[in-house]
Amino acid sequence: MRQPYVTAMLVIGVLFAGALFAASVARQRLPDDHQAYAPQQPIAFSHRLHADELQMNCQYCHSIASESRHAGIPAGDVCIRCHKFVTAPFDEMHAEARRADEEKRQPKPVVSAELKKLYEAMALDAEMKPIAGSEPRAIRWVRVHNLPDFVYFDHRAHVAAGVTCQYCHGPVESMQQMEQFSNLSMGWCVNCHRDAAEHGVQGKPANPSLNCSACHY
Repeated sequence: MRQPYVTAMLVIGVLFAGALFAASVARQRLPDDHQAYAPQQPIAFSHRLHADELQMNCQYCHSIASESRHAGIPAGDVCIRCHKFVTAPFDEMHAEARRADEEKRQPKPVVSAELKKLYEAMALDAEMKPIAGSEPRAIRWVRVHNLPDFVYFDHRAHVAAGVTCQYCHGPVESMQQMEQFSNLSMGWCVNCHRDAAEHGVQGKPANPSLNCSACHY
């Protein structure tokens, strides 16, 4: 009677181990596949607010995308151009202005917790004046899209060809927190080049290379 029981337990054990192995394999990704990667950033920047609600062009912040291999991450002084005046969400600033008007006084400064981090990084006080003895420091944004070192990608060529930001990066205008939308695998890129060669980009003819040396050193 004991032998069938032992055999059954062994079978169950093997099946369970197999299921764990299959689940582990399913979680494995190629080095360039970090789809859905959405790291925490030092400041909770909302692409949905800036790109959708405020209709800001991507290249206002990523200004070198059409001129450089990299799209670039904006320096803090680019953010300050707007946030010297906008120090908190509009509804909070409007509510304070309304209260001040009802109470016949000057509005008090309203600074959100996230924008306070920006001002601290830029060494600015509540009146947007430089803090004596403090030096501005770079905001250490966490890069979301990372390709392997052996892959060469140039934003200039793609922007010039008419490839939209959303084609590779997904609907960034709907993202509260930025994440990697496409898997950016070699097959994904090759298929894009093949499709562009056959159908063009934005209605214009295109001649993307399918040679390995175009993307690999």
